[in-house]
Amino acid sequence: MRWLVGWSSTAAGAAGIGSAGAVGYDGETLQPVGSQLLWGDPDPLWAVGDWRPDEVRVVHADAQHRIAVLGICGATDEELRRGLFTARGGAVRHLTTWPGSYTVVVQAGRRITVCGDLAGARPVFHTPWAGGTAYATAALPLADLIEANLDFTHLAALLAAPDVPAALRDTTPYDGVRRLPPGHALVLRAGAREIAGYEPVASLAVSAPPADPDRAVDAVRDALVEAVRTRLAAPRHVPDLDPGPVPGMGPAERRAARGMPVPGIGADLSGGPASGTLALLAAGLPGRPGTLLGHGTGAGERLLAVTFNDLAVTGREAELERAGALAANPRLHHVVVTGGEETLPYADLDGPLTDEPGPSLVLAARHRARLAAGSADHFTGHGARQVLDAHPARLADLLVDRRRRHLVRPVAALARADGSVLVPARVYSAARRLARTPYRAGLEGLAERLMRRRFDEPKGAVGASLAALTWAGPGPAARWLTGEALAEVSVLLQAEADRSGTGAQRPGDYRARAALARHAADLRVLEQAAQIRSQRLHAPFLDNQVVRACRDLPEALRVQPGARAAILRTVLEGAGITDLPPGWGAPSHASSAAAARAGLRLAADPLVDLFSTPLLADAGLVEARVVRKALRSAAAGDPLPLDGLADLVSLELWLRRLLSRRGTCWTGTPTRSRAVPSGIQPRRTALTPGA
Repeated sequence: MRWLVGWSSTAAGAAGIGSAGAVGYDGETLQPVGSQLLWGDPDPLWAVGDWRPDEVRVVHADAQHRIAVLGICGATDEELRRGLFTARGGAVRHLTTWPGSYTVVVQAGRRITVCGDLAGARPVFHTPWAGGTAYATAALPLADLIEANLDFTHLAALLAAPDVPAALRDTTPYDGVRRLPPGHALVLRAGAREIAGYEPVASLAVSAPPADPDRAVDAVRDALVEAVRTRLAAPRHVPDLDPGPVPGMGPAERRAARGMPVPGIGADLSGGPASGTLALLAAGLPGRPGTLLGHGTGAGERLLAVTFNDLAVTGREAELERAGALAANPRLHHVVVTGGEETLPYADLDGPLTDEPGPSLVLAARHRARLAAGSADHFTGHGARQVLDAHPARLADLLVDRRRRHLVRPVAALARADGSVLVPARVYSAARRLARTPYRAGLEGLAERLMRRRFDEPKGAVGASLAALTWAGPGPAARWLTGEALAEVSVLLQAEADRSGTGAQRPGDYRARAALARHAADLRVLEQAAQIRSQRLHAPFLDNQVVRACRDLPEALRVQPGARAAILRTVLEGAGITDLPPGWGAPSHASSAAAARAGLRLAADPLVDLFSTPLLADAGLVEARVVRKALRSAAAGDPLPLDGLADLVSLELWLRRLLSRRGTCWTGTPTRSRAVPSGIQPRRTALTPGA
């Protein structure tokens, strides 16, 4: 895991514990373990972890003005210097408009500015400390620093309403550690904290002028091509050298067994439009897109394209066929990774501790099997669905803007999928109801549903769309929470509704941003859980400039059936790539639910044992017998929400890994100075015997 950490202290404490040279316990210097100091007192900044030399850049204007950029950034040093001069006056947004995925920290005298991203894939956390404020791009180091306990209300909200920002707020699993909202910057002045948004806010008073669809798609193409080109322009990296032959193994097998990626650049090639677009763009742009000559595969400068073939679950034959047709491109070197029952979800639940919990923890081994055959720099299509597709709630946005005629095609597509003539009336009625419902009323409605335990499971595409036509809905794991946990989240939502007033945002845009933030957070968990040494995963669809370009797409274009595939086809045509296989971009009918159910069936006994004495029950969030019954029922084939079970299992795994860790992220602190120092103390609830 890689992160940066620093703090801004008060002037009085600048030479004390809030400085880089402070002396902690037993005469040790208080600093992060395994860190490199980017700048020192009185407001120090460190980079921690296996950062590459080109991923850390610091540009100085003078002793009091400097800028640090960590990650992949397409700006030159001169552009960084100009950005630093502009930021001295307080401007922030221009620091987030360079191509790539990065974190920016600017120091102008005693003012520190840390910019988060728009998607939430590169978050920023902060906490009060030593009379000032400490900040980091990971929450666990700050939790260690302040010896934070678990925030049980946040964990309850994570299970009861994971897609509702009002429930999660700016909290984290660690009590006292806060998260910067996407699209905001943290501004520190001598320890004082301010959070400022850097994106313009659309007004509901005046409808936005209709955007030109062709120009909007061209902007998406330009942003995506520039995002890929920025990665191609970065220096190539060769993982640690192969230490020698192993009897019976070739070079590729040795590399995979030792967890070493292939040198150079590669990409996923699943057969879907997102990964295929990135692979073809990376292979077709000028430059040297692929593996390095003389480093293992003999593929020369061809791009390494990795396809995962799940032998345990059928249904993806058409996608695999399209992936094979795409791989016929002479600039691609195709590798197919096969996986059986050992790569199903829940098959391997051992893994590293991640910064935060996420449902992808149960899928880490599955992804690690694919990534082990990948490159040192590996493109993934994560985020394309969230930034390009239309959330069903966007139908209400069209009604708000009085563009009813654009509802015809998406509603007709739902009617064809369901086969009922009543679908258009039901969908239109739900969209009109949402368009007329204030945000506050939406939160109050969810609070009431949680209190009354109303968890109706939607059936089919129409049912899922109707369920999504609300301001907020319960999470799939909410049905298994205790009444006390649900009541706690319900009271929280009521308080947030009282503070929110009427709200001033469109429901579709609100739900889409929340879905993007949740996906980006889970992708960050997946990167840490499935990480391969010396490998970097790249998700260009989550870059700031790509997200901005996608947000400018007209609603009328976005809601049309097949819009994502059509947009990406236009992107490829603009880049000169037109030879796509038949059926490219067709929606996949092979659901991940089949793999999840198969993995759950095979791992039923270990999962039941996991919940014999669960930490979630000690925290008062679930009853162990209820979860065990649900696991047995789902393994037997009962129609239960599998996503909810993945949320429960992932959170239980994360809690166990957190409490079993040793050591801390800091030197100069006693052994007890780490997150959750006393473990989880069982909480007595109304359901506890004898309570």
